[in-house]
Amino acid sequence: MNQVAIITAASKGMGLACVEKLAEEGYQLAILSRSSEIHDLASKFGGIAVQGSTDNADDLARLVDATRETYGQIDVVINNTGHPPKGDLLDLTDEQWQEGINLALMNVVRMARLVTPHMNGGGSVINISTFGAKEPSLSFPISSVARTALSAYTKLFATKYGEAGIRMNNILPGFIDSYPADQETINEIPLLRQGTPAEVAELAFFLAGDKSEYITGQDFLIDGGLVKSI
Repeated sequence: MNQVAIITAASKGMGLACVEKLAEEGYQLAILSRSSEIHDLASKFGGIAVQGSTDNADDLARLVDATRETYGQIDVVINNTGHPPKGDLLDLTDEQWQEGINLALMNVVRMARLVTPHMNGGGSVINISTFGAKEPSLSFPISSVARTALSAYTKLFATKYGEAGIRMNNILPGFIDSYPADQETINEIPLLRQGTPAEVAELAFFLAGDKSEYITGQDFLIDGGLVKSI
């Protein structure tokens, strides 16, 4: 059987681009989105779908259960998710911080707990994070903090499960054109353009497959040179 991939937040943007790329490369797909359109998308690519949210533990469990029942295996997981709340650093409420951490950190923690026991013989978990994990931005405070924590979690996971052949890596996009940026922001990017969801999907495909089998626990910036820190 072909490799089986779970992809969350899969109905648009980077998630959809990952669906299209992995389907093109022959993966069997199990996909999740809040949108009811996810069922039509799954039918288009010969996969299965669960309508639900990445911040809901029960929805993630339903997705994993459906994947196992349909395919009998899980080889790749791409944890894509929505955007945490934004606002001034000291104006953000406890509830907003909790919402953001649930959305951008606990989604991966929960998914790892669900899929790791079933990745017999190894697998690859790929988390769509953000450049703010490397260079925190006051424009995205909750996202920066939650995804920096995700980088730490990824290191711990990679250390514990490397001997089982299960890898985890993070993709850190900069400004991707599924969310248009203003010209002032674009001018700060050395390549003077936004990235595309398809470019992110190419990196995800590389990290999913055996050509990256010696890579784990890493953060991969795909930001046009935006982040200047070393």
